[in-house]
Amino acid sequence: MAEQYDVAIVGAGIVGLANAWAACRRGNRVILFERDHRAIGASIRNFGMIYPIGQPLGIQSTVARQSRKLWLEVAEESGIWLNQCGSLHLAHHDDEWEVLKEFIPVAANDGLHLELLTPEETVRRSPAVNPDGLRGALWSEHEMGVNPAEAISSIPLWLEETFGLKTCFDTTISKCDENLLVASDGRSWEANKTVICSGADTRTLYPHLLAESQLNHCKLQMMRTKPQSTPWLLGPHIAGGLTLRHYPVFSVCKSQKLVQQRVTENNPELNQYGIHVLAAQLPTGEVILGDSHEYGDELHPFEQSHIEELILRELHKIIRLPTWRIGERWHGIYTRSVDGIPYVAAPSHNTRIMTGMGGSGMTSAFGIAEQLWTEWH
Repeated sequence: MAEQYDVAIVGAGIVGLANAWAACRRGNRVILFERDHRAIGASIRNFGMIYPIGQPLGIQSTVARQSRKLWLEVAEESGIWLNQCGSLHLAHHDDEWEVLKEFIPVAANDGLHLELLTPEETVRRSPAVNPDGLRGALWSEHEMGVNPAEAISSIPLWLEETFGLKTCFDTTISKCDENLLVASDGRSWEANKTVICSGADTRTLYPHLLAESQLNHCKLQMMRTKPQSTPWLLGPHIAGGLTLRHYPVFSVCKSQKLVQQRVTENNPELNQYGIHVLAAQLPTGEVILGDSHEYGDELHPFEQSHIEELILRELHKIIRLPTWRIGERWHGIYTRSVDGIPYVAAPSHNTRIMTGMGGSGMTSAFGIAEQLWTEWH
C-alpha cells in the first residue's frame, strides 16, 4: 500500500523548499522529492541575491518584499547565513545617472526606500567601487545575500528536524496522476495535494502544459573568484549601469532608452549575449561574478570563453578586487515566461505547477509559495 501524505512537493530547489515550508508550517504531513542526490540546478547556480529592487513595481515588488521577510524568519530559525547587505547600482555614464534620478520618486511611491549617493559616499559603502568616472550610485537597503549551495542543502535538514518533513532524494517522479505519484523505480505515494517545482524539468510530467505555456529557457554564465584577502569585504551587492537596461523595473524611466541606445551602438556584443554585470560576496570570501543571458530551447551546453571575457571586461570598468583569480566557472539554465510573471498552473484540483521564476527564485519563491498556500484551501 502506498504511503500517504497531506502534501507532496516535487523538486528540492528553492521553489520546492519554499512550498515545503509553507505546507509544513500549516500543519501538513509533507514529503519532498528530488531526482538528484541534492538539488544541483538553477537554485545553486546563482548569486544568492535576494533582490527586491530588481522586481517590477506593483504586485511582484510587493511579493518580493514579503519573501524577504520570510527569508529573515527562515534564517533565524534554521541558522543559515543571511547577509542584510543592501545593494548599489553604479552609474559611470550620464545616462545611467539620469535613470537612477528618475527611478527614486517612482520607487518611493511603491514603498521602496532608496537613496542617491555621491561618488564619495558610494566609495565609502564599498571598497570595490571604481571611482574613475563615477557619477554616483543608487543605494537600496532591501537586498540580502545567502550562500545558495548552503541554503539549498541546509533548509531540507531544518524542515526534517523541525516539522518532520520526509525527504526522498535520488528519486525521479515519472508520473503524477491525481493523488498518486509514481517514481521511475516503481515506488508510489499518495498525497492530497501536490506541487510540481522541478524548474526546467517540469516538461517531464506535464509536456503538454509546458508546450502551451510559452515558457522558454535562459542559459547564464557565471564565475566565482578565489577568496579575497581578509578583512576585505565587498559590502553591498553591486550592479553596473548595464543592469539598468536588463531589469524591466527600470523601464519606467525615460532615460533607460538612452542607456539601451548607447550600448546598442557602442557594444552590440553585450546585447547579443544579454550581458549585464553584478557582484556578490560569499561568507567564505569568494566574489560571485556574472552574468549573461541566452534564450531558446536549444542552448549550447558548454561555457563559452568569449562570453566570460566580455563579462570580466565590463566588471573591470566598475569594480576593483584584491584578486581576480577565478576559482570556479559554471552555467545555469532556468525557465522564464514571456511576460516575466512566474508560471503557476492547476492541471487538476489537487495539483499545482510552479515554475518560470525567470531568475528571481531566490528573491520571490517564499512570497509566491506563501501566496499560493494562503489561497489554496
